[in-house]
Amino acid sequence: MIENGVSDEPFRPVLFDEFDSGQAAGLAQLLSDPAVEVRDLREDLRAEFAGLLSPPELSESSDSDRWVYYPWRRVVIALPGPQLLRAVRLDRNRNNLTRSEQETLGAQAIGVVGQSVGHAVAHVLAMEGTCGLLRLADFDTVELSNLNRLPGTLFDIGVNKAVVAARRIAELDPYLPVEIFAAGVDDANIDDFLTGLDIVVEECDSFDMKLAVREGARRLGLPLVMHSSDRGLLDVERFDLEPERAPFHGLLGGVTAAELRGLSTRDKTPLMVRILDGRNLSATLAASMVDIGETLNSWPQLASDVQLGGSNVAAAVRRIGLGQKLLSGRTRVDIEKGLDEIVEPALREELEWPDEVEEPRPESGVAAVLDCAQRAPSGGNAQPWTLAVQSDAITISLVPERSPLLDIGCRGSALSVGAAMYNARAAAAAFGLLGDSELHSDGPCQLRAVMRLGQGSDPSLASDYRALLARHTNRRPGSGDAIPESVLETLAEVAARADAGLRWVSDRASIDRIAELMAESDRVRYLTPRLHEEMFSELRWPGDDPRTGLDLRTLELAPDELAKLEIGRRADVMDLVRKWQGGIALGEVIRDRVRTASSVAVVTFPAPAPHDKAELVAYARAGEAVQRVWIGAERLGLAVQPVSPTFLYARRPGELSAVSREFADRLTSLQDCFLDVLGVPEHETVAVVLRLGYAAKITVRSRRLPIPDADNRG
Repeated sequence: MIENGVSDEPFRPVLFDEFDSGQAAGLAQLLSDPAVEVRDLREDLRAEFAGLLSPPELSESSDSDRWVYYPWRRVVIALPGPQLLRAVRLDRNRNNLTRSEQETLGAQAIGVVGQSVGHAVAHVLAMEGTCGLLRLADFDTVELSNLNRLPGTLFDIGVNKAVVAARRIAELDPYLPVEIFAAGVDDANIDDFLTGLDIVVEECDSFDMKLAVREGARRLGLPLVMHSSDRGLLDVERFDLEPERAPFHGLLGGVTAAELRGLSTRDKTPLMVRILDGRNLSATLAASMVDIGETLNSWPQLASDVQLGGSNVAAAVRRIGLGQKLLSGRTRVDIEKGLDEIVEPALREELEWPDEVEEPRPESGVAAVLDCAQRAPSGGNAQPWTLAVQSDAITISLVPERSPLLDIGCRGSALSVGAAMYNARAAAAAFGLLGDSELHSDGPCQLRAVMRLGQGSDPSLASDYRALLARHTNRRPGSGDAIPESVLETLAEVAARADAGLRWVSDRASIDRIAELMAESDRVRYLTPRLHEEMFSELRWPGDDPRTGLDLRTLELAPDELAKLEIGRRADVMDLVRKWQGGIALGEVIRDRVRTASSVAVVTFPAPAPHDKAELVAYARAGEAVQRVWIGAERLGLAVQPVSPTFLYARRPGELSAVSREFADRLTSLQDCFLDVLGVPEHETVAVVLRLGYAAKITVRSRRLPIPDADNRG
């Protein structure tokens, strides 16, 4: 029964605080009533909360627990407080909606006029937690013919539709305030209904009231959304942004609600067809309009179309609530049209690589020297140098344009130039072409390595030639088998002969710690837009020129890792992950690889003084040490992979801000921890980080750019 617009049918649950003396007696009476079912869900829901990953902090305690009585069901349920209930129930919203966004949307007051499509809308809004108050209006009661689209039951027949919707929502969340206008809305109460709302959803049947609700929404500056259950038609009218906007997008030509009431059904029909967009009605609805009142009682509707309305309106409400772009106008989410356009999915193309063509390698002379120099290692196989041949010398010059953002101050490039120079000297020694060599740096990112061509040799240098040609990066997972300490000490002696040092860790705890630091460093690389762009610009896929950059096969990725790379390369995805402050899994490839290492080592050299003009020269000289340690490790049967953390070449305060302003502090902290684990003192600088271990042979080696013509000497 409804009196003065108020239903005497219960639709609100009754909440009891068992520790409140004023409520304890009523609760005790209910709990002792054999006709009342009692359930206690608190332990189960707290266990579910404890199982959440990254759960939110709650400001409530068990004092917030409530016993909730549903009089229409004769059931009492014990529940935790509203914060825990909401946190668990809405956890699966993440990351479609962040917790911050959920909090914003959860403060909205939303009114829904009409409870057929409106029931679906209200229930979806409650399920998604995108409202803090719902106000529902409908004067009608449930009939059996409503149950083709309204999610009620036979037990709801004769019950007010707003009451049915409110009960269903209460059984989802008893803490969510729901108000009902069981007599519907009319001229007398329209402002009462609309006042205090943030958004109004109009889904009533009366054409007159549809217009009246819009006039009220415009008067109060409320955005209005409506879904029409024919071909997914969605209308948005932003009266909050356009206070002078004409209702129904101006399709009524200025007709007011008062004028509309004075029109006959026949006079209203053209206006109705105009609003419904008669030219784009589905054929079934358009044909049905001919028989309404003759062989059909009312508009035909399907439950699927009504449920679609709940989804469409909820999406619009989210955008409005979050201040995202949503203009006034209309659109269609036409499922039937989508089904008409169904197509076979494109078959995923397997990565097919062209047959490898072994390029001829110079066997002697200046060409062989150039070839060996070109095979030096560099970050991302960028080869940040040029080789020039004069009549009496070979010059290797640093090319700043090939220096990525990670290469702070071109230090990594200088290291590569030094490695290339060592390769050239070893080859020259092997072919009796060795002369004096020198390094010149005339300013930032300016470095030249010059080797005179002579007739000298050096047996020690020459003995490295073949090993330098065979040197390669092995990114395959390691076995983790221990490296004898004597092997590592031998490598340290090799580094010392090049005026460098070698520091390492081999215990599992330290390796695992470094793996975590490297993983977080890679996460920063993924989440910093320019670093992300550069990282994927280094990769070479089938069909790309593999003579520079990293042939994808050299990464030695497992099928699941390759699949994840497809996601990781998307900048739009990384933008969202950064926004959510997530992405722990982004570093799992390097973390897993480092964890399989037998040892992690760093080649170090005396730290140049701040602003020392010879800094790049020092890095270039360290390049020789890197090469000698690398081939020394391979001679001893070790697999070698240089792993370059994002902070590797940072030496001065503020330099990491240029790499990633957002994560500069985090990178500084990672660098400090990294150096601490490896015991690198302040007077030493790290040239390279090496993952050492035992692993299977590699699939393919990186290729190189062509060398200059040795016969055309300037």
